[in-house]
Amino acid sequence: MLSTVSAAVAETRIAVVAKDIGNGFFVAAGKGAEEAAKEIGDTKIIFTGPTEPTAEGQIEVINALIAQQVNAIVISANDPDALVPALQKAKQRGITVVSFDSGVAPEGRDVQLDPSSIDLIGKTIIKLAADNMPDGKGKMAFLSGTATATNQNAWLAAAKEHYADFPGVEVVATVYGDDLFDKSYREAQGLISTHPDLVAISAPTTVGIVAAAQAVTDAGKIGKINVTGLALPSEMAAHIKSGASKSFAIWNPIDLGYSATMIANSLIKGTAKAEPGAEISIGRVGKITLDDNRSAAMSDPFTYDASNIDQFSSIF
Repeated sequence: MLSTVSAAVAETRIAVVAKDIGNGFFVAAGKGAEEAAKEIGDTKIIFTGPTEPTAEGQIEVINALIAQQVNAIVISANDPDALVPALQKAKQRGITVVSFDSGVAPEGRDVQLDPSSIDLIGKTIIKLAADNMPDGKGKMAFLSGTATATNQNAWLAAAKEHYADFPGVEVVATVYGDDLFDKSYREAQGLISTHPDLVAISAPTTVGIVAAAQAVTDAGKIGKINVTGLALPSEMAAHIKSGASKSFAIWNPIDLGYSATMIANSLIKGTAKAEPGAEISIGRVGKITLDDNRSAAMSDPFTYDASNIDQFSSIF
């Protein structure tokens, strides 16, 4: 039987760092990490993050985790570059670094797990808007998170590559709510007042889409402006039922937290290497193969609407 000291040493500690601690997407990802830890055994999850989605807040958290000598940091970055020096320091101390969702620049992490293909997400966030426009024609705007968010910027760039696929759609603006509900709500209000003929708002952020749906509801624009993008079913169920949103997409954040934790564990244990071409198991979700940037995508996005929202809204 192990002594208390030996047992503590044997326990693997994996820190999951959210963009901000109150974001429902990352709370769900934390649940997935706990599920992976239970499956792995002898593993403790430390779910943490700043109170607001800033790089400065995450750097403070990272430095605290280095002092705690955790085995791995699994993080969704508020800024791809600003976190690099702190995470390089972590790596120098032997801490495995896996970025997920919003990535860290390659020099600051071992592996990046994208929730889905960037191209598919980009096409999805414009297609869902176009699908619910009269005759596929109309004006739309994007309400994103922070201007420095790696993932959201990549998705918006990918969406732009697909503008030609939807010739009836005119993108009139892109604004940023910084993944804060109040600011996102005000930005959505601004879009509504500035563009009176707007027919869709697409928000590739779980905070922004809920804020936009509420702004459309409060403005009496249900049926005139459709809100879509990326969201949690639990947070958008009421807006689907009210008609403020016809449909939205997301991957399963529980699976994302689970998969990122599984990757971190494999790297810690040495059963996988962070190198191009490496194949890494992500447990019940399947497996990934790292590209030249040591990145991989978990799965395709899934569309939620009135036909299936009740099935998923109680899950995440």
